[in-house]
Amino acid sequence: MPVNGTQTLTTNRLILRRLAISDAPAMFANWANDPLVTKYLTWQPHQNISITKMGLKWREKQYQDPAFFDWGIVIKDTDELIGTITVVNQDKAQKTMEIGYCLGKQWWGQGFAAEALIKVLNFLFTYTAVERIEARHDTNNPNSGKVMKKAGMAFEKILYQHGTNNNGVCDEAVYSILRTDSTASTNAV
Repeated sequence: MPVNGTQTLTTNRLILRRLAISDAPAMFANWANDPLVTKYLTWQPHQNISITKMGLKWREKQYQDPAFFDWGIVIKDTDELIGTITVVNQDKAQKTMEIGYCLGKQWWGQGFAAEALIKVLNFLFTYTAVERIEARHDTNNPNSGKVMKKAGMAFEKILYQHGTNNNGVCDEAVYSILRTDSTASTNAV
């Protein structure tokens, strides 16, 4: 059954929802301006909140596209916006998607990224025609790979000098999950 773009999702501890310009103060303060958080990302830390607002304004327009999947990650108990999880690439002919995520460092190591990733994988396999979902991380950032593994994704390979991030050219570890392999792992949250 097809779905019309980003829908609100909930887990035991999280709400995954569309972002709005009104989220700029939380996004800027919680992760977008932090060089440690953006160290392995492809975009520079935001130097001021106007950059954050421009990005959120762009997202608000993209939400009109039924093939745009991008969520803010919010802790239910505190209503705190702590990060994002996004389908960063899609190949409709191959029925593949690539996921990326980012959390403020205050929330690292608490299972929030894996919880959000499991929910998004489940959503995409249930409501889209995707057959394969992958994620990549700089090999110098192994904790991101632990999130992928916890969400049921399998390590495939390392692509040497394949990616570019704020550290320059990097080796990327590739993880994936197929629709046929997704049932057991994605029903957990």
